[in-house]
Amino acid sequence: MDQIPQLQQLSEQQRFEMRVVATVLPFRVNHYVINELINWGDVPSDPMFQLCFPQKNMLSPEHFNCIAKLLHDDASQDQVNIAVDDIRQPLNPHPANQLEKNIPQFDGERLEGIQHKCRETVLFFPVQGQTCHSFCSFCFRWAQFVGDKELKIAANDAQTLHSYLREHIDVTDVLITGGDPLIMKAKNLRKYIEPLLQKDFAHITTIRMGTKALSFWPQRFVTDDDAEDLLLLLRQAIDAGKHVALMAHYNHWRELDTDIAELAISCVREVGVEIRSQGPLLAHINNSADVWARMWQRQVELGIMPYDMFVERDTGAKRYFEVPLERAWEIYHDAIQQIRFGVYRARPLYERGPR
Repeated sequence: MDQIPQLQQLSEQQRFEMRVVATVLPFRVNHYVINELINWGDVPSDPMFQLCFPQKNMLSPEHFNCIAKLLHDDASQDQVNIAVDDIRQPLNPHPANQLEKNIPQFDGERLEGIQHKCRETVLFFPVQGQTCHSFCSFCFRWAQFVGDKELKIAANDAQTLHSYLREHIDVTDVLITGGDPLIMKAKNLRKYIEPLLQKDFAHITTIRMGTKALSFWPQRFVTDDDAEDLLLLLRQAIDAGKHVALMAHYNHWRELDTDIAELAISCVREVGVEIRSQGPLLAHINNSADVWARMWQRQVELGIMPYDMFVERDTGAKRYFEVPLERAWEIYHDAIQQIRFGVYRARPLYERGPR
C-alpha cells in the first residue's frame, strides 16, 4: 500500500486500518483500477475504492483489535500468523462444505481442482488461474489467495480433467474458474481447452470462463502480447461447434465506462463469444436500484447479457457487505423496471480505431 501515492491523502490511522484488514483478508490492486476506475475525490466512500481496498469493518471489532495490537506491538511474524489463522477459520473459508461435498473421485482418487456439483456441469480450477488482476474485497473465494495450500482449490493436470470428462458423457458444460483463468497466458489456457474441441468430447457443448478481466484488465483482450492468440483460441472453440461464454463479473457501471473496456467487449463479441454478466448485491458498492439499472442498461447497449444477481455467501466479510433479502428483492424489482431492452449494433473496428 505504501507504493500507492493516492493513499497519502488518507490519514495515517486509515492507512493503518487497511493494513490490519489486509493482514487477514487478501488485498491486490493494479494500476488500471487505481488510475481509471476509482474516483479519488470521493474516497473512502467511492464504490470502486470499497470494491478493491480493505475497510476496517470488514473484520469484527474483536478480530480487528487483535491484529491491530499485534502490529502496534511489533509482534513476531509467527505470532501474527497464529492469530490470523485463528481468525480465518471462523470466517468460513469454504462455505457449503465445498472441499468435501463437491470434489469428485476418479479411479479411486480424489480429483483436486475439480468440482462436480450438478450433473451437467464440471468446474475446473487451473493452477495458473488461481489469482486475479485485482482482488474484490467481498470475494467468496478469498481463501484461494491467502497462501494456505490446504485451503486452495487448484489443479495442474489437464489430462486428469480430460480423462474424467471422457468417462462422464452426461457432462455438457465445463466452467473454467478461479481466481480468474484469463490471467493466465493463452498458451496455458490452450492446453485445457484445445483437447475439448476433438470428436471424443462432442458431449461438451458449452465452455464457460468466469472472469473479471473485462473489468479489471481489459488490456487482456486488446494490447497484451498474446491478446490475439487468446481471441484466436476462443474463435477456434466456436468454429469447433462449442458455445463459448465469458461469465463476466461486474459490480458497478463504472467498470464499463472506459474506452478500453468498451473495446475489449467488442473484441470478444466479434469472435462470437457470448458475454454474460454476474455479480452480487453489495452494501457500500451497489445497493441501489439506480446503480444496477444504469449498469444493466449499459451492458445491454454493449451486447452483454445480464445474467445473475447474487447475495453474499456465508464467508469472509459477509457482515460488511450483506443486504437484507427483502431489500435485495426491492432493488432488483425497481432496477429491472428501468431497463430498456433493445438490439445492440456493434460499430466496426475501423470506426473505433486499431486494437
